[in-house]
Amino acid sequence: MYSFESKIRYSECDSNCKLRLEALLNYFQDASTFQSEELGAGFEYLVPRNLVWVLVSWQIDINRYPKLGEEVIIGTHPHDFKGFWGSRNFCMMTREGEMLAKANSLWTLLNFDTMKPVMAPKELTEKYTLEPPWEMEYAGRKIRIEGDGVDGEPILVRKQHLDSNLHVNNAQYVSMAVDSLPQDFQIGGLRVEYKKQAHLNDTLYPHVIEQADGRIVVSLSGEAADVYVNVEFTSMK
Repeated sequence: MYSFESKIRYSECDSNCKLRLEALLNYFQDASTFQSEELGAGFEYLVPRNLVWVLVSWQIDINRYPKLGEEVIIGTHPHDFKGFWGSRNFCMMTREGEMLAKANSLWTLLNFDTMKPVMAPKELTEKYTLEPPWEMEYAGRKIRIEGDGVDGEPILVRKQHLDSNLHVNNAQYVSMAVDSLPQDFQIGGLRVEYKKQAHLNDTLYPHVIEQADGRIVVSLSGEAADVYVNVEFTSMK
């Protein structure tokens, strides 16, 4: 497992001085980026070959949000490559070994110009060491939605939402969805199904659907009702 250490910063905390969900996702994304860069499989490898890894889905289980100043270890490893797909686990734990959060993710390798899937070159996948997937209740990437919901306030995509690929960053979608949740909803887990990329000046329309089993799904769509992302939240146990 690749890992790095950090200390929870004030700029990463919510009003309760605990790590924000968006900041947790940023830590996970940083971990995979750091590992790829160190292995020679990062931007200097991908960009000249016109390749980009795009996140397809998240599943994140949260046991506890670390507090301001707490020292943490962020870890990650890939556990499967198949065709143009790649699967990767993430975790955040304390120095004492307490598991704070655990995640699984699915990625696809695309040609940056056509945005079509391409087979991952052997010279790329061989840079990584596959490790067994961690024990967790793995869910499918498709999010089931039942019933009607309510509409939230439209969100205009601004420069601050974009990443180096010039589309909305994965964590930014989740942050937008969180803003549509009830104030007292304590997030204990989430699944994210990315369906379409949003770009600068696009407008996203949140639709919030409360499920009978207690889940809340926030669907972010465009003007033509085409879905960019579905985010499913479960409450903290």
